[in-house]
Amino acid sequence: MTKELFVKDVMTKPVTIAKSAKLTEALDKMLSEGADPLIATNQTNVTGTVSREAIARKLGNRHDAAIAPASLHVSSVVDEDFTGVYPDESINVLIPLLQRYKLVVVYDSDHKLLGQVGAIDILRKLKPEGNISDVLEKCITIEADERVVHLRRRMLDDAISRFIVTENERITGIVTETDVAVAMRKFREAVSGKHQDHQIRNLLVKDIMKTPVLSVDCSATIAEIVDLMLKKNIGSIPVTDKGKLVGMVTRRSLVNAL
Repeated sequence: MTKELFVKDVMTKPVTIAKSAKLTEALDKMLSEGADPLIATNQTNVTGTVSREAIARKLGNRHDAAIAPASLHVSSVVDEDFTGVYPDESINVLIPLLQRYKLVVVYDSDHKLLGQVGAIDILRKLKPEGNISDVLEKCITIEADERVVHLRRRMLDDAISRFIVTENERITGIVTETDVAVAMRKFREAVSGKHQDHQIRNLLVKDIMKTPVLSVDCSATIAEIVDLMLKKNIGSIPVTDKGKLVGMVTRRSLVNAL
């Protein structure tokens, strides 16, 4: 008989940031702890979450160009649309919630913050059945010489969180909302507001992408892909067939298949 699993069996220690903290502090914490999103708090109360996507959007906003990144606060990017569960609930309540939210907050009986559950946490215990084709997402590509301002606009307009970077139809890198957030911070710290509009147009995708790219062949199993994600702490893996890019598997596509 399979042991019944509960929220407490998969939850992890909450990674929090004060609503009053600086945006740069939140980004540093995300990078150092590999967390996205963070739970935003006001004293001991949960007020929402803050994601790398929201930080990238804020740092790339031309209306805030004159404001130093260190002067922006978490409160300006908090998403108050979040949900919570209790530790003794069945793990099954998490599946539909994680298909909508990146993170689920866990409360104790006094409604105090106890933990959190993300996609990777539930995938440690549950893996989708079927073949890799059942969890494959369309892969969005962008050329290495494309401008970062165009990349960011596509991310915002089409709700795309990551691109595979290509050059002459060859995979050369990957760029995510994290890379955009980090690049926008560095750029704004180095270039004064009055020069940003002009100089940011010289920033290219190949300047901020990560390389080399870890990929798997379409013959890989779902279990192998999940294990690789856990080992490398990555959120997505491109899939190839005879060297040709055919799609991508993400934490979200895996959770959606549960």
